[in-house]
Amino acid sequence: MNSSKLVEITVDALEEIKASDIKIINVNKLTSMFEYIVIASANSSRQTKALADNVREKVKDAGGSVLSLEGEQTGEWLLVDLGDVIVHVMQPEVREYYNLEALWVGDAN
Repeated sequence: MNSSKLVEITVDALEEIKASDIKIINVNKLTSMFEYIVIASANSSRQTKALADNVREKVKDAGGSVLSLEGEQTGEWLLVDLGDVIVHVMQPEVREYYNLEALWVGDAN
C-alpha cells in the first residue's frame, strides 16, 4: 500500500473517533526512515487508546501492516508505526510540551 493511501486511511480512522487538530507532515526529504508523520490530539487516555486501536484496525482491514504500537501503558502519547507513516496520538499537554510539529517543520525550512 502506498504511503498516501496509508495517510488517508489513518486520517479517516482518527476522524471517526473524533481526534482533534490532525496534522500531516511530509518528511520524505528529511529522513529515509518514513515519509509522513501524522499527529493528532485526544482528550483523555481512553480516547488516545481508542484512536490508536482504530488506526491499527482500519489499516489492517485495508491490507496494511502495523509494525508496532507504543505507549499503551499510560495513554498520554501513543505511537503507531505503519512503516512509511508514523502516527502520534497525544493528549494536548504532552503534544504542547514535545512540540513535534516545530521539530519537523522547523527542519524542513
